Amino acid sequence: MTQTPNYEIPTEMRDFAEKSVEQARKAFDSFIGAARKTADTLQGSAELARNNAQTASTRGFSYAEQNVNAAFDLAQKLVRSRDIQEAMQHQAEFVRSQFAAMQSQAREFGNLTQSAMQQGAENAKQAMQQGAEHARNAMQQGADAARNTANNATNAAKDAAS
Repeated sequence: MTQTPNYEIPTEMRDFAEKSVEQARKAFDSFIGAARKTADTLQGSAELARNNAQTASTRGFSYAEQNVNAAFDLAQKLVRSRDIQEAMQHQAEFVRSQFAAMQSQAREFGNLTQSAMQQGAENAKQAMQQGAEHARNAMQQGADAARNTANNATNAAKDAAS
């Protein structure tokens, strides 16, 4: 039976391998952290968009209800009118008040939309900036880890040769 020779791994090589694994783990943890922060920022942006859409929807239903109630009020006034002149007066008042209400509603919807767009754009800008910064940091840490690994390998090889 032939016995296989027993090669012992030098301490320097084991230290080098251990440091390399630690550096790779740190670089990976940094990358995952950056990805999570970016995902959290994007989730916040999506939540903001959902809230803005919900606000607009709620406001829209409220306005629709107000406008329909105003129309029913007009109908009731028209039914109770004593003559055509009173009915025409109620109609004219309704047209004036509804025109003012619709102008106000349109302004408010415009403001809501503008605010939502500005918030969304600002959040998207921040998310992109943060994501790019986190990615740069992760890449830098990875590059630093690679340099350290190369230096450690060179040093371990020199120590093993001596």
